[in-house]
Amino acid sequence: MRTRILAAAAATALAVAVLATGSPAAAAPTGDTTATFTIEAGTLDVVVPATATIDPTVVDGTITGALGTVTVTDGRGELSAAWAATASATDFTTGGGTASETVPASSVVYTTGSTAVVSGEPTATPGAPGPLDEPLEVLAVTAVGSNAVSWNPTLTITLPDALVAGTYTGTVTHSVA
Repeated sequence: MRTRILAAAAATALAVAVLATGSPAAAAPTGDTTATFTIEAGTLDVVVPATATIDPTVVDGTITGALGTVTVTDGRGELSAAWAATASATDFTTGGGTASETVPASSVVYTTGSTAVVSGEPTATPGAPGPLDEPLEVLAVTAVGSNAVSWNPTLTITLPDALVAGTYTGTVTHSVA
């Protein structure tokens, strides 16, 4: 009888163990995997032409010409991206840079003109034309994520009276922030 009790106890323990651990594992009909990736933030950069030659044809005391394509690329990938481009210039001089050999930056007017979207979906608002003796906001942009915008600005240079003949050189600087 003792053997029977021990056998019954062992069978009961085995049944409890099977119920506790369940039946042998079966494959689930579906399975989930959590996958992740990281997008690295880039930079905010401006690319400008290395040189530009303005047409020297004088009309009503001014010369006008395109500076060349300026492109700003915003790779920061921000949810609410915003940036502004500014331009300024040095005086344009020839020879020794005397008063008769200088076109002041205040006589150089920058016009942004039309813009072209290079990438993303930015909203670009050109600034008003103005002189380049102080930084002039030439473009304001808002966007979601990375973006890029290009434009080809025009310079209109009013020539001072008593200006001497020569090749005048100055620097137009574009900045973006």
